[in-house]
Amino acid sequence: MKSKIYTIAAVCLLFISCGKQERIVVSASDFRAAVDTVSEIMIHDIFSPPVASRIYAYPNIAAYEVIAQNSKTYSTLQGQLNGLDSIPALDSKAGVNQKLAAIIAHMEVSKQLIFSEEALEKYRDSLYKKWEGENSKEFEVSKEYGLKVAERIKKWMGKDNYKQTRTLPKFSVFANQPGRWQPTPPAYMDGVEPHWGEIRTMVLDSASQFKPTPAIPFSLDKNSAYFKEVMEIYNISLKISEGLKKSEESKSNSVPEESKIATFWDCNPYVTVSQGHMMFAKKKNTPDAHWIGITKIACVKSNADFEKTVYAYTKTSIGIFESFISCWDEKFKSNMVRPETVINQNIDENWKPLLQTPPFPEYTSGHSVVSTCSAALLTTIFGDNFAFADDSEIPFGLPIRNFTSFKAAAKEAATSRMYGGIHYRAAVENGVVQGQNIGDFIIAKLKMVK
Repeated sequence: MKSKIYTIAAVCLLFISCGKQERIVVSASDFRAAVDTVSEIMIHDIFSPPVASRIYAYPNIAAYEVIAQNSKTYSTLQGQLNGLDSIPALDSKAGVNQKLAAIIAHMEVSKQLIFSEEALEKYRDSLYKKWEGENSKEFEVSKEYGLKVAERIKKWMGKDNYKQTRTLPKFSVFANQPGRWQPTPPAYMDGVEPHWGEIRTMVLDSASQFKPTPAIPFSLDKNSAYFKEVMEIYNISLKISEGLKKSEESKSNSVPEESKIATFWDCNPYVTVSQGHMMFAKKKNTPDAHWIGITKIACVKSNADFEKTVYAYTKTSIGIFESFISCWDEKFKSNMVRPETVINQNIDENWKPLLQTPPFPEYTSGHSVVSTCSAALLTTIFGDNFAFADDSEIPFGLPIRNFTSFKAAAKEAATSRMYGGIHYRAAVENGVVQGQNIGDFIIAKLKMVK
């Protein structure tokens, strides 16, 4: 009789154990995959660099706020970011899987910021199906909390003045005023995001808080500081062109290093290609996507856990977001003409820069500002001498470049704009200072680690 009772008890325990679902396991690689998915969609949709910075920042902040709740390591950004004053509280007894909720919040906010929603929904739904099958109860409570946080971030995001800037007039071009920006070939596009300086900042007091040294006054006097900078860009390009010509004639791989650097850091989503009567866009990385890619490389190399990975992405994307607001505020105020326009009109009508000129004013260099700020922030997370192999551009047919530190990469990114023939030295050097000032301010003001 006892043996029969024991047998029945054992069978009951077996059924109970089989019915009990294990906790859903979510890793850092899952979060990186979610960010990668957004990057791929963003590049496909061809967003401008400033708008891309917004697409990265808000979803990362949503994920970060989830993992910061009740954390012993990370502090909430409530009260630290302009206008972000509350986040739904996490009930520690509710059984929420914070990692799971963080990814859900990230995807939900991302979905509102892109055009190709169906692509993201397809990715999201495949994850939802997987997680629900692993533990339906845990998935539901985690999803509920993740969506609550996402709704709060979307409400905050909706007040950043982005919608208002969509209705403002295009940038006025003053074709008859020398020194002022004009659209450049081959597409002669209007100035991109002329009102981006009106977007609400997150950490900075205002868009003009770190206004750079004024641009060098335009002058065609051959002895002027401005004209000397124009000639410097022209002569650099001639030297690179000569090197490329020799490489092609000798059929060797001795491509000038300056050409390799310029091409690697091009990151221009507006490159247009003409074939007969057709003109189409060539999809490329943005500067934002490149530095988010470097963030991923650092996270993987350092074996960062889930929470640190979210922290790294969030801190870097906030810096990128602030950098574009500051830089674009200056661009459309100084309204500096590009080298291509000046050289074609006054020196060599057949000259073309190595890189296609982006469709917005010259001063300051966006790459210089964004790269320097990103490097400063990443250095606080991973260290000063963090060597890495940058494979961010492999999907676009470019080889890996190796760097001894984030700052070394940022320095090369800034200089690349002169090699590419699209920025003067002053825009590069003063852009570096501008980016460093923004980075230093964010480092001093944001308290993300307890």
